[in-house]
Amino acid sequence: MNKPKLTLFDLDHTLLSGDSDVLWCDFLMNKGVLDRTTFAARNADMEARYKAGTVGVQEFADFYIGTLAGKTPQEWEDTRREFLVTQVIPRIPQAAMELVQKHQRAGDLVVMTTATNRFITELTAQHFGIEHLLATEPEVVNGVFTGRSSGTLNMREGKVERLHHWLDARAESLTRFHSTAYSDSINDLALLEAVDEPVVVDPDFRLASIAQERGWPVLRVH
Repeated sequence: MNKPKLTLFDLDHTLLSGDSDVLWCDFLMNKGVLDRTTFAARNADMEARYKAGTVGVQEFADFYIGTLAGKTPQEWEDTRREFLVTQVIPRIPQAAMELVQKHQRAGDLVVMTTATNRFITELTAQHFGIEHLLATEPEVVNGVFTGRSSGTLNMREGKVERLHHWLDARAESLTRFHSTAYSDSINDLALLEAVDEPVVVDPDFRLASIAQERGWPVLRVH
């Protein structure tokens, strides 16, 4: 009997031509919400170390989630909707949208899985028509973002852990599915190794090398 299909999509530099966290910070700097003189260099450094796979997962999460601190989700709502329309949607390649739609039409269980926090990315998932989102969770206390993360970070090995927890909650397991994962990043190596069918998308140098060694397919969508 053929197994049902589970398809996992990374977001940044996979379905999106850019990084949601970096774009969010640039957007807030352009709006004067963040001070460019103190924040721009830190943002660039964080992006570079993420691409190299050397940044600590907690440091990474706290840096970007920290931009939300001190406000309620409602106070950020208009800003994140403007961000989606002006910064995210224009950077979604048509080929990426068509790739997602192909798997949706085939009846796959489609999941977006991203290290970026849920508050920034859930509108993007909705734009793709993806119902299921695994993302790093920002902590909210008394209705206000604390600037800290909550629970297991959805990054590197944490993506695999969160995937298993999500499937467990659905009374399912990874072995029940024929699983496929799409990603650009060496940070997602653990996820790619966990599935039946890893596909690398416009990969970074380290992931491209591994894909070549292992015979993994390489897709160009950007």
